[in-house]
Amino acid sequence: MTLAYINRIGTALPPHEAHGTFLEWAESRIRDKRRVALFRRMASRSGIALRWTVLTPPPGGTQTGTGGFYGDGGMPPTSARMAIYADAAPDLSIAATKSLGRLDDVTHVVLASCTGFVAPGIDQIVARRLGLSDTVERTLIGFMGCYAAVAALRTARHIVRSEPAAKVLVITVELCSLHLQNENDVDQILTMLLFGDGAAAALVSAEPVGIQMDSVFSSTLEDSAELIGWTIGDTGFDMTLSGAVPARIAEAIGDGKMESQFGAADAVDSWAVHAGGRTVLDAVERGFGLDPAMLEHSRAVLRDCGNMSSATLMFVLRRILDSGEQVGNGVALAFGPGLAVEGFRYRMAA
Repeated sequence: MTLAYINRIGTALPPHEAHGTFLEWAESRIRDKRRVALFRRMASRSGIALRWTVLTPPPGGTQTGTGGFYGDGGMPPTSARMAIYADAAPDLSIAATKSLGRLDDVTHVVLASCTGFVAPGIDQIVARRLGLSDTVERTLIGFMGCYAAVAALRTARHIVRSEPAAKVLVITVELCSLHLQNENDVDQILTMLLFGDGAAAALVSAEPVGIQMDSVFSSTLEDSAELIGWTIGDTGFDMTLSGAVPARIAEAIGDGKMESQFGAADAVDSWAVHAGGRTVLDAVERGFGLDPAMLEHSRAVLRDCGNMSSATLMFVLRRILDSGEQVGNGVALAFGPGLAVEGFRYRMAA
């Protein structure tokens, strides 16, 4: 039986750090001083120090100030946001591939993104700009949200297992900062506080190097469809992220539904958990009774990048791969719309 391996992972962040700018903008939106105090307390507990954006600030200014993309309280139309996506998403995707080495033998491209649309697709634009063969097979995974990295890697695994000579380039790219909304509600502002821009790329093949992907699993949690969602509006994509998500995850862990898919949690020696937010990571840690060190990589990505939707898990996997840890029984988990969990078991190549 052919096995599939994540041989290498590259990541890229845009050049503009914007977490502080967002905090200033957010506080200016909240009129009640008590609510401002609540926001500050929640922001300080978010576990996020940095978030990045493709939006260039004007000279001496910010993205939300005079001359910025969101300047003077303006909310650009979806068309303007998608024009930036069409330019910036391919650039960031290609930047993520720089550390992967030669790509001339790539046979397949699997690209995941939920923060923009363009045709020809980002997959085709990136393949052309990387100089890949015009016969490369492309798959675009769209609008799946935070767990799309698992879907992309799972697709690559299926390809390699059916075509052992395949070399699959997997890319996840998200420009979440394009979807700031005209909100004054603290809960909605706290949702926007989580997200940043980023891209990741991986080479998946049958070459026994890197992370071996073992069994994959997927589960949609009952009575939770309304907890996470995206709608396309006139001013970008509007996200719903309920504060009940961590509790629903904890409930699913408690009833054993997840462990039934990958085995006993106390036998797992490595965890790659999508850094969806501090409370999500806390729910996973408490639910499975994990040593806090088990989620160190996830919390580091959250701190340095925020939640980059589908790209986030790939950043976590890169940290694990680069660490040189000898993993014998790892579990990758990501949560997203549904509410659903997607994941796979992994180990380091022998």
